Amino acid sequence: MIQIGIVGCGVIGNRLAAAIDDHDRYELAAACDLDPDRAASLAADHGTDRTATTTDHAALVETDGLDAVYVGVPPLAHREVVADALAAGRHVICEKPIAADAETGRELVSLAAETDRVTAVNLPFRYTPGFVRLREAVAAGEVGDPRRVELRFRFPRWPREWQDVAWLESREQGGPLREVGTHFLFGVQELFGPIETVSADVGYSGPDAYEDDVVGTFRADGVRGTIDLLCDHDGEEENSVTVVGDGASLSLTEWYRLVRDRGREGEETLVDERGDTVRALLTEFAGAVDGDGGDLVSFAEATRVQEVLDAVHASDGDRVRPGTGGDAP
Repeated sequence: MIQIGIVGCGVIGNRLAAAIDDHDRYELAAACDLDPDRAASLAADHGTDRTATTTDHAALVETDGLDAVYVGVPPLAHREVVADALAAGRHVICEKPIAADAETGRELVSLAAETDRVTAVNLPFRYTPGFVRLREAVAAGEVGDPRRVELRFRFPRWPREWQDVAWLESREQGGPLREVGTHFLFGVQELFGPIETVSADVGYSGPDAYEDDVVGTFRADGVRGTIDLLCDHDGEEENSVTVVGDGASLSLTEWYRLVRDRGREGEETLVDERGDTVRALLTEFAGAVDGDGGDLVSFAEATRVQEVLDAVHASDGDRVRPGTGGDAP
């Protein structure tokens, strides 16, 4: 049984806790949140009479018998919590994004490399049935020659109504690109490999506030891509990735539904299954802890995504090569 502690008992922390409670390889050993009532509530709902609660993550990582730590705090706090967990000899699952910026992400990659601990980032497209089918279809040539990959985001309200946390409004660590775009840029990376260049025109909702209007382009493995994001408008929320080939077009919409565009014949739904991606992550993580492999998103993979996000914010309409901090040739 893997004894795991959760740092950050918000919406995502509770989602992880529910999956841990339902998984036969895990037991919730400890819960930490700056709000002691939230830690106590999570432990009561998903722990045992042995589950400890604390407001200090440094105390949690030193819990006797603890094997692993899930880091579900805001991005600016990731480095400190991950570093302390690794120093205490714990395996680590970190919530996306890996950090608020790629420089910190690279520091976490180095810290992880200095240990023999298992590390992973929670980027669920690795396990989402519709996205897995999309990845396989593109690799098998089912769209023909890929001509375009399109990312589209619409948020009538940001943060969304269920996201009652102020840090999501900040330019420093919040915004829809970090919170949602991370998933889809990781998806592009899964489909075509690292994104090589980025150019974007970014508008912000106010000084030091989140991006609310992005029109951008990128290139990955020779395939041109587009980013189209708009917040604070009249309409429905939308998130999608579409791969347009010379033989077919496939779109992942609503996070999980894979649709083929059949032109005049209309659309055909290929996958309409959400899948239990949190359980899949926990199962793969347990396998890695046991030494039996495990299909996990590495700190390095997540940092490559953050390099793209940094490049989008830095672009100002210029073409930027992610990870270099400078203009592309």
